Amino acid sequence: MFSFADVTRARTVVHQHLPPTPVRSYPALDAAAGATVLVKHEDRQPVGAFKVRGGLTLLAAMSEEDRSRGTVSYSTGNHARSLAYASRIYDAPCTVVMPAAAAPAKAKAIEALGAQVVLHGDDLEAAQRHAEKLAGQSGARLVSPGDTPELLAGVGTLYLEIFEARPDLDAILVPVGSGTGASAATVVARELAPDCRVIGVQSSESRAAHDSWQSGELVQRPNRTRVAGLATGRGYALPQSVMRAGLADFLLVTDDEIAAAQRLLATTADTVAEGAGAAALAGLLSRPDLFAGTRVAVVCTGGNADESELAMLG
Repeated sequence: MFSFADVTRARTVVHQHLPPTPVRSYPALDAAAGATVLVKHEDRQPVGAFKVRGGLTLLAAMSEEDRSRGTVSYSTGNHARSLAYASRIYDAPCTVVMPAAAAPAKAKAIEALGAQVVLHGDDLEAAQRHAEKLAGQSGARLVSPGDTPELLAGVGTLYLEIFEARPDLDAILVPVGSGTGASAATVVARELAPDCRVIGVQSSESRAAHDSWQSGELVQRPNRTRVAGLATGRGYALPQSVMRAGLADFLLVTDDEIAAAQRLLATTADTVAEGAGAAALAGLLSRPDLFAGTRVAVVCTGGNADESELAMLG
């Protein structure tokens, strides 16, 4: 259902709309990490997150008839904003269900792109059930943030940009919510940088993807993280099947370790990252024994930190 050829085809679509994002090094960050660290700045995307690549790829692949019926999805923020952005470009209706406690600023940003936001339920799982109901009523396409091959193909283009520039990397660390980014990274690495280890990083407070990967079956786990971009309570079938075949390791970090990585990015790389965007660096810092002296890329997947998140950083 998903291959390297899908990623290379997606690049044509993505690059019609988006220039490659920068990959930068920072001597102060290298010194703090004890490794040569490259930061892939997906926080510089027009919606502030990597997922826009997948949204564009999905909308481009839909027929005019399907676009006219629109899409319905569920999200805590970045997937929703990316789908709304792509729907605006392709003039397609878009409805996103968000948990009732979603940050108001994130909901407003999505509405500003022309999408309809429906606040429903206590968590993402409740939002999903309501999105399924709305899609059934309207005939719009229900878009899973994890189990949609076009999304994986689109986000895979960021790894084309990394590995074509730096095929000599020893490792690349990728934050994991649903797992689209990490699974896409394994497919691209296998073709362009087979010696590079792809390592997932997830919050220990929402470890469903980690435990699904480790056990070999899809599981549900409590979803208690304060990091919205990592707040998923279950494993997703498609990315899990891909990660099992290619992920070298999967690290768990605490929310406090993620916050510390956010502060380090701000002070050493002049980068304001949301929690999920700093999770890869948190994984690197959590295991100096694995990464000392190596060449490592970390993906800053997004920069959409809300006011409450920034306030907690102090």
